[in-house]
Amino acid sequence: MTRIISGKHKGRRIKAPKKLPTRPTTDMAKEALFNIIRSQFHISSLKVLDLFSGTGNISYEFASRGSQQIVSVDANYHCIKFINTTAKEFEYDSIQTIKSDVFKYLERASGSYDIIFADPPYDMSIELFEKIATLVFQNELLDIDGTLIIEHSKHTKMDHVPNYVETRHYGGNAFSFFVWPESDEEE
Repeated sequence: MTRIISGKHKGRRIKAPKKLPTRPTTDMAKEALFNIIRSQFHISSLKVLDLFSGTGNISYEFASRGSQQIVSVDANYHCIKFINTTAKEFEYDSIQTIKSDVFKYLERASGSYDIIFADPPYDMSIELFEKIATLVFQNELLDIDGTLIIEHSKHTKMDHVPNYVETRHYGGNAFSFFVWPESDEEE
């Protein structure tokens, strides 16, 4: 069971069915992540893409804090159904769900987002972790001032991937951050 850390539904618990093939981001890691995001963005104005959404834990956190556009993508029907049910219960009209393989979605998606958060299975190959970043930047899905955040095990190293900035560790979890390179042009 997880809880919403802040915002309109602060403290509200989310109890997902045990059958969902998920590993929700821990409350400690989620709180640290949102402290980082809050220090760099006005959360209420963000367009968010939540990849490998699972229970919708991250999407609810953005919605509780007032984000107006959140797209949650997961390949599992039961995960999407749970997110839809919970979003309706919490009156999170800002959450749109898409049932799709994340890689297929990234290959055909259009538009751009301020924050793209990906929480793939920790045992996924490093090549697939890299592919997330590659597709996001190749298809220009991230706003110029946006941030891609990939959650992974503390044992996974992502510092060799283009556009990498840093990794922050919280227990067994890690978040790697990616941004567009700064332009050398004068504004």
